[in-house]
Amino acid sequence: MSPLGIGIVGTGNIAGGYARDALTHPEIRLVAATDIDPERATAFAKEHGCRAHASIDELLADEAVDIVVNLTVHHAHYEVTKRALEAGRHVYSEKPLALRSQEARELVNLATARGRRLGCSPSTFLGEAQQTAAGLIRSGRLGALRAIYAEVNWGRIETWHPAPAPFYDVGVMVDVGVYPLTLVTSMVGPAQGVRAWGWDLQPDRVTLDGTPFRIGSPDLIVSAIELDGGAVVRLTTSFYVGRPTRQHGGLEFHGDDASLALGSFQDFDATVELGAYGEAFEPVEHVRPAFRGTAWARGVAEMASAIDEGRPHRASAEQAAHVVDILEAASTSMAEGGRRIGITSTFAPPPLMPWAQEPITR
Repeated sequence: MSPLGIGIVGTGNIAGGYARDALTHPEIRLVAATDIDPERATAFAKEHGCRAHASIDELLADEAVDIVVNLTVHHAHYEVTKRALEAGRHVYSEKPLALRSQEARELVNLATARGRRLGCSPSTFLGEAQQTAAGLIRSGRLGALRAIYAEVNWGRIETWHPAPAPFYDVGVMVDVGVYPLTLVTSMVGPAQGVRAWGWDLQPDRVTLDGTPFRIGSPDLIVSAIELDGGAVVRLTTSFYVGRPTRQHGGLEFHGDDASLALGSFQDFDATVELGAYGEAFEPVEHVRPAFRGTAWARGVAEMASAIDEGRPHRASAEQAAHVVDILEAASTSMAEGGRRIGITSTFAPPPLMPWAQEPITR
């Protein structure tokens, strides 16, 4: 296939990771970028060999841009994605798809009406370790799956980010809870109900430049998510607890016959371990040699390939909207003392990657 041109909107911290990883995927090529800060966009474009546009309108008028990669702040995802779809571009957005269920559903419907593709991160379920784990789970090796433990203890954002307030405004579930939620639902299936509880452990914080601020959301949230089929996810997310915790970002899947431990929801080379009930975990070899770290643009490249082949892409808007429903339900449950909030939306879990579809016998 001829590579599809991608145009990045928002050249902040994560944009470099996308730009560097895009070079490893022949399905896509970086052609343009824009940012609310023109100087930052210019510097990014110079570093990564693409055009810098002065505005999003100018980028959307660039005929070389086939896919808009929306890397703006959380609050801008809905508006930027909507404008790009209305301009006739395919869109791949950073997480979450939107901050409200109604807006997420509107974007899904708009993409369908315009005949455009809409994808959304996190696509870390496409990693080698994650695909290995998904294949084992779907093979039935664990028996009936009943309990899933997930941890995202992400630490205190103000200790490394110069502008931490927006992260605390949207909250830890929205910023990083989406990773295990997307991973688990892609492997096992949709959610049907949520209970959640939140605490303000350290409400008063100080930025790197010494400015005091107060967090705008709980910095510790514990959620119980009921999945179709009966499994329950216990998800812990925190903007207080961080390294050196031993529970940084791992997941455990527990079934009647066996358990599986995935070392990280994010790192494609994470450990995968399997153990029969009552026995010890043993390492499992990845289905193929793993990318070290996270290949940020893999979801964009997979979507470009799907466009060329005329098939559904794996990091779907429908799943992303379902995850927004989970986030919204958790927020409502916290506000109502942990009351169960039902979820009626659904989606088709993505198939394994072709290189992960051979059964694991070891």
